[in-house]
Amino acid sequence: MSVDRVTYNADGLVPAVIQQFDSREVLMMGWMDAEALNRTLTTGRVTFWSRSRQEYWRKGDTSGHIQIVKGARLDCDGDTLLIEVDQIGAACHTGDHTCFDADDLHPVVGER
Repeated sequence: MSVDRVTYNADGLVPAVIQQFDSREVLMMGWMDAEALNRTLTTGRVTFWSRSRQEYWRKGDTSGHIQIVKGARLDCDGDTLLIEVDQIGAACHTGDHTCFDADDLHPVVGER
């Protein structure tokens, strides 16, 4: 991945979609700035920027539910990251396996 192609928003952040590397299940989404991305790419553990606390947080340091980096990709526009991980424990701060367990919006399912 060419990190110089990452396009950050006006706040200096880029969304990072976190996906289980083997099942391809989407686990969560977090925000990274250039330093959080650098830490993620160089340490093997996922680091985010907390917009509410205005600080870096490495997933699992307090909960024990760590994310071990298995891959990292940049989308075609350069404005979204996909970080593939091996999730140890729950991904969501609620204790759920994934942050996308909460609310089914019941869309009309299209046909091909």
